[in-house]
Amino acid sequence: MATLLDSLGPRAALVEIGRDFHARGWMSGTAGNLSVRADTGHFWITASGKPKGRLDEDDFLLVRATDGVVVEKCRATDSPSAETAIHATLYRLFPDAGAALHGHSVDAVLAATQAKAGSTGLRLPSIEMIKGFDLWLQSPKVDLALFENRLDVASIAADIEKRFRKKAPPLTALLIRAHGATVWGRSLQEAYNRFECLEFILAVTARQRSRKR
Repeated sequence: MATLLDSLGPRAALVEIGRDFHARGWMSGTAGNLSVRADTGHFWITASGKPKGRLDEDDFLLVRATDGVVVEKCRATDSPSAETAIHATLYRLFPDAGAALHGHSVDAVLAATQAKAGSTGLRLPSIEMIKGFDLWLQSPKVDLALFENRLDVASIAADIEKRFRKKAPPLTALLIRAHGATVWGRSLQEAYNRFECLEFILAVTARQRSRKR
């Protein structure tokens, strides 16, 4: 039986996720991007500058994964976010990825400050919620892939592609320092569940730092 999100149309499901994430403080203002694979070569993604708490099904662009070119839009004035390059990279690298969700949360920003300057990973606490990523280990030692934030988002996407082509990350997730997390999954429901799990883990990480002060 299809779960709720996967039983909706792809853009309708993204609308629901946008409203939910906005209400939880993970997509303030127009921040963040939501995408879902339309077919093997294309994906739907939120257009630039859209308040995520007020999305409708026309607020999306159909993008070609191979080069990030927009092939369909519902409103002539809509344009793609620079972060579309990151989504396109993930769909190229991981053929089983069916959806990718990117948010900007306070906990994600605070947690990233625990990693040393220049570090490429953030060690996550060994807590039960790690199992949300299908990691069934006792006291797992897992590093969340960490990337430096840059104004040129295409360069971030290039860094992601270079690193992940060499070795797939232990989690279907990454964190950009002073920016936010991106999570992908085989379906919209899986991506949503894993994003929620990661935000829980990052909240614990952020609070651990505050207790040490």
